[in-house]
Amino acid sequence: MMTSPNATTAQIESIIEDFELLDNWDDRYRYLIELGRTLPPFPEEERTERTKVQGCASQVWMVSRPASAPDGTHLAFLGDSDAHIVRGLIAILLALYSGRAAAEIAGTDPAPVFERIGLKDHLTPQRSNGLRSMVERIRADARTVLATAS
Repeated sequence: MMTSPNATTAQIESIIEDFELLDNWDDRYRYLIELGRTLPPFPEEERTERTKVQGCASQVWMVSRPASAPDGTHLAFLGDSDAHIVRGLIAILLALYSGRAAAEIAGTDPAPVFERIGLKDHLTPQRSNGLRSMVERIRADARTVLATAS
């Protein structure tokens, strides 16, 4: 099911509020892992080198598909990882980007969300690099849609 941009915004706000309720980082990491468990199943046939995100220490796969929108420029994303915390990061990224217009995706910086959650300072350099690689994959897919739409 595709989400509308308003639902996505509400979803991100809910995630931020949940993080703010948690006092220590052990609880926040557990919540992040729990978010990863909410990801929809990732199709086995999509676990290919083409869908693998380069630059991640763990294995990460992401795909984009057209979301139902009259203009045809909205994208929905699926993602998965073999690492629990990374799956949680994917869940946050999907809440932030999935179902939005390609132009909005290309122009959305996830840094403020991760700063509000406090994750920016609590991710290892490897995970931070992997997060950047996932965001770049999402934005690249959006730029491709924009290039073909014009």
